[in-house]
Order: sequence, then C-alpha cells, then structure tokens
Amino acid sequence: MDREKRELVIALAGNPNCGKTALFNRLTGARQRVGNFSGVTVSRKVGETHHKGWTFRFVDLPGIYSLSTLTMEERVAREYLASREPDLILNVVDAGNLERNLFLTVQLIESGRPRVYVLNMADEARNKGIEIDLEGLSQRLDGPAVFTTARTGAGVEALLDALAADAEAGFPRRGVTVHYDGHLEEAARRLMALAPSSTDAVDEKVHRWQAIQGLEGLTEESSGGLSEAWRESVRRERERLAKQHGEGAEFLLAAGRYGFIRGLLRETVRQGATKASLVTLTDRLDGALLHRVLGLPFFFLLMGLMFQATFTLGAYPTDAIDGLFQWLGQQVGAILPESPLRELLAEGILPGVGGVAVFLPNIMLLFLFISLFEDSGYMARTAFLTDRAMHAIGLHGRAFIPLLMGFGCNVPAIMATRSMEHPKDRLVTMLINPFMSCSARLPIFILFGGAFFPEQAGLVVFSLYLLGILVALGTALLLKKTLFRGLSEPFVMELPPYRWPTIRSVALHMWEKAVEFLKKMGGVILAGSVAIWFLQAYPREVTLDWNPEEKIAEATAHLPEGDERQAAIQEIEAAKAAAEQEQRFLGRLGRTIQPVFEPLGFDWKDSIALLTGFVAKEVVVSTLGVLHRAGKESDAESQSLRERLASSMSPVTAYAFMVFSLLYIPCLATIAVIRRETMGWRWPVFSVAYGLIIAWIAAWVAQAVGGWLT
Repeated sequence: MDREKRELVIALAGNPNCGKTALFNRLTGARQRVGNFSGVTVSRKVGETHHKGWTFRFVDLPGIYSLSTLTMEERVAREYLASREPDLILNVVDAGNLERNLFLTVQLIESGRPRVYVLNMADEARNKGIEIDLEGLSQRLDGPAVFTTARTGAGVEALLDALAADAEAGFPRRGVTVHYDGHLEEAARRLMALAPSSTDAVDEKVHRWQAIQGLEGLTEESSGGLSEAWRESVRRERERLAKQHGEGAEFLLAAGRYGFIRGLLRETVRQGATKASLVTLTDRLDGALLHRVLGLPFFFLLMGLMFQATFTLGAYPTDAIDGLFQWLGQQVGAILPESPLRELLAEGILPGVGGVAVFLPNIMLLFLFISLFEDSGYMARTAFLTDRAMHAIGLHGRAFIPLLMGFGCNVPAIMATRSMEHPKDRLVTMLINPFMSCSARLPIFILFGGAFFPEQAGLVVFSLYLLGILVALGTALLLKKTLFRGLSEPFVMELPPYRWPTIRSVALHMWEKAVEFLKKMGGVILAGSVAIWFLQAYPREVTLDWNPEEKIAEATAHLPEGDERQAAIQEIEAAKAAAEQEQRFLGRLGRTIQPVFEPLGFDWKDSIALLTGFVAKEVVVSTLGVLHRAGKESDAESQSLRERLASSMSPVTAYAFMVFSLLYIPCLATIAVIRRETMGWRWPVFSVAYGLIIAWIAAWVAQAVGGWLT
C-alpha cells in the first residue's frame, strides 16, 4: 500500500459463479484493461476506482475453489496471492452457498493476508430464507464483511466505504487460527521449528502457512527458499500422518477446515423459510433442459439458431467492413502514384487486415450469445449434457462448446477453450479444433461441388464436414494415448442458479473480446499479408515468351466494341497474370513443391492456391481464378472458373483437393491465436505439421480409393 499516494492494490478472489467478475465490472466500469499473467495465458483484468481520496486498483483473479489443487487458474491465483503485489484480498463469496465458498476463505485466512469479505448475491440468499449475522461473521473471519448484489449494483457503495475505512485504519487484524487434529498440529510445529528462527508474529504465520502447504503436498510452492532438509522432513511427516490415520494429510486438513466452517455457520447463519417458488422454477427448468431425451435436441436447436443468427445478422456489418476496406484500397490507388508502396498498401496490407477485420461482427455476435448463455446459467448445463459423450475421446463436456463453435470460425472457438480448467484438455481441444470445417472453407466446397458433383453437391459437402469431425475425434484419441497420456482431471460441473443476464455485463464481455481479438490478430496478420504480397509481387521484372499486346491485337482485330471484345481482353490479361505469377517467388515455390503434391493429382496451380490459402481459405478460390485465366473477380459461383477446373482435373482429384483443403494448415489467424494461447511456437508448428501430414494421407487415400472405384 502506498500511503503517500493513497493507492491500494486489491485482488478479487472467489469461487466460479459467485458473481466476482460482475462485481469487478461494477467497481471499475470501463476503467479496466485485459492482459495475461506472466508466462501463462490465463487472463487477468485490472481496473481502477477512485473513492474518498483513495485509488483502488482491482485485479480480477480467475475463479477458483481452492488454493490446494493444481489447475492452471488455481496455481496462478495462488502464486499471485502469495506475491507482494496485492495489499488486500477482497474475498467474494456466494451468500447462498457459504459452506462451499468458505473453504477458499479458510485458506486465505491461513495465508495471513488482510482480507475484506463480500457476501454477494444477497438477494438470492434472502430468497432461499438464509439469514446471516453479518457483524458476527465479520468478527469470526477477522475482516470487514459487506452484503452486495453485483447484478444490480446494490451494496457496491458500502463496499467502497468499507475499503476506504479499512485502508485508513491500516488493516487492523487480531489474527485467526484454524485448529486441526492434534497429530497435524504437532507435525506443523515440528516443521515450523525447522524454519529460520524469528520472534516476529508475521513470520510465525508465514511459517505455519508454509508448514500446512507442505503437509498438503504442495512442497514446491511452499518451500520458498527453505532447505532440502525441510522438504525431507515434510515427506516424513506426511508418511507418519498417513500411518497414524490411514489417509493422507490433505484429507485431514480438509476435514479440519470444514469443521471450522460448520462451527462458524452454526454461530452466524440461520436457515429460515424458503421461497419455494424460485427453487421450483430452477428445478422445473432443469427438468426440461437437462431431460435425458429432450435436453440434447433442445441444445442443438439453440446452437443452430445461434449460428444462423450469427452469420445472418453478421453479414450486414461484414459487408460494410468489406466495402470500407475496398474503398480504402481504391482511395490509396487514386492518391498514391504507381509504386511498390501503393501495391503493398492496396494489394497487401489493406486486403490482409480487412480479411481479418470482417470476422469481427461474427465474433462479437458469437460472444454475445455465449455471454447470454454463461450469465443465465445455461452454458454450464450444456457441458453437463455432453459430458458422457465426450468421455469417449478422453475429454469432458466443456470441450464440446469450442468444437461446435469451430464450424463458424476456428479463431473464436480456440479462444473459447479458456473456459476449460485443465491445461492438457484445453491444449488437445485447441489442436483438434482446426479440423472442424469453418465457414471460410465453404467457398472451396461450393466451387468444386458445383463444378464436379452438381447433382450430389449437398451430399459431398456433408461428407466433408463429417470427415472433419471424424479426424478431430480420432486425433483427440491419438493425442490422449500418446502425448497426453493419463486420465483427464475429474470433471465436476457446478450448476449455478438461473439468472437474468444484465446488459452491462454482456456489453462489457463483448467489448473485451473484440479488443482482445483485434490486438492479438492485428500484428501477425499484418506481417503475414506483407510476406504473401512480397512473394506474389517479386521479382518485378519477368520475361514472357509471348507478347500480351500482340495477343490482344490479334484476338480483337475483327471484334467490334462490346462485351465479346472486353471478354477477349480479360481472357488474355488473366493469362498474362497467370504467366507472370508462375515466374514470381510464389510461382517458383509452387513449382518447387509440386512434386510433393503430384501423387495427389495436383498441378503447380493447385499447389499455389493451397499456399495462398494459408492466409485465409477464401483466397484459394480467387487464386485459382487468376491462375486458370477466369478473371480476377472469380468467386465460388463463377461459371467460367468451374468450366476451366472441370477440364483441368478429374472428379476424384477434385474431391481429394477438397479433402486436403479441409484438413491442411489452419489459416494465419488460427495459427496466430494458437501461438498466443499456448505462449510459444511449439504447438502452432505441431498443428501445421500434423495437419499437413493428415491432409496429404487423407487426400492420397481419397485419390486411391476413388481411382479404384471408378
């Protein structure tokens, strides 16, 4: 705490679904920023509030149940709370579920850090008939306690007053000790005796906390520079306790903490008459939404409506953003003289950045629905519904939502894996997500399906979506059996009560995700767009073995002005562009790698198209349009391009091309987000290499089986 500047750093700690983040948003409003804890991808939000001459800097920690287990969120929260950075811990608890929430509270008491307690969701506690002696609870927990309802803002002002008063007084605390079984206490005293001697009461509490953590099995986190002899003593004490009681010290500690909690609640909480109508409403909704037969169909209906609304409503702002970047490109072309700089801006940077910016409306709409589902309490129930089915591939229910989102766009889908607690399950879900066919691949399927399978195009596209799902599931099984061997962490999904989402909370959630997406994608997309443009544009001077002007003169000599003449000119210009592209770096690269794709039946043009698809899969269609001399404006509906493709490859090769497009390298934005979420290049490189190998094998099998059948 900086008394001169009157600044205070306050860490918000609490269980998931206790309303902690909603309270943080109430306390800080728009004065917040989002970042990651050092070295990990767990998000931290920091915001400020000024009150009664004090500056309160709030840090919203991940929701955790305990400081004892080893999920990423709990480890990050434990390390942060043990650091010197926070001056005060704001412990947020669900007033209607005190027994479960207070387990973390007891551990915070043992850590010895000053605390202020927020009994949130006070309205729901009253509706359950729960009466709490706030003053008695405050005395027994050794810190001020305040009732709040973050959803409406009730009690927030009183909380700020309590924080200011506590800061002015210098956090006066008596100190509370949680007493354990006699054998545990003796073991703790023996370990404390091995710590550096001190008469300081604060050091005494620190040493007791280190001893308790050591007995709980958290030796690395609790050692804090203590000797190897201390660690060996911890091992012996744990073995002695296990022999004395027939169970581990961690179970004895948990029993002691719950004993403290039960005694505390007996003194301060009274269960009065319950308002049965609200309980019945929750029970009735769960009876329908978690129904054994109807639960999943209803869920899929909601997901279908969500994606339909996302891409239908998102089309309007997407078209506007696309039009804006096209207009910017035209303005750059009109203002700047012809030069490499103009080409870089108009043909490289603006199309590249614009190609990612058009995803923003879809992403915001997706997170709008996700926020509504999460805040209402329904998202937890969807994971519960799909949990049993997901166990078949070694994952649990929370992995299902990101996979489903992958059919829209892999970028927000991978970002959505943050809802998964356990790093291994989260990483597996990220690595298999690119096999879920995103909407960007659809133009390729439409083009080839219409050109080669006009009567069965729908069935062909469906087979590709199904293939992507099967490859994703098979990959999950493979990863779980090899790189990530072992059972998943136990999945215990809390079913929070149903609540009405607030406009404020939903709006802040959408805004945070939009800013995060643009920040994380912008730099990588910009660099990638410049690199692709350079490969397509250089070397500048290329030599053709024919003269385009002469070809145009010959082709149009006997044609009058009109559409036919213009079409002939466009045909030759497209041929010129394709010939020039073949001699530039990207074309040479296509020629170089073409032998790799030759067994699949792909020529150098197909190879180049697949290379440019690394930036965005939609680019594959426009690249094929240029290389096959169908004009620069070719799209999935271009009849000219369909005809030229149909004459350049067989239906079997076309299907193999679609299979390869489905499974190979994710787009640049997806690679960027995997890199960002995993904090390094190891797993993005693995995703690229594995996808290429699987795509090549699958396309070769499609070519071989198709050839055999035909």
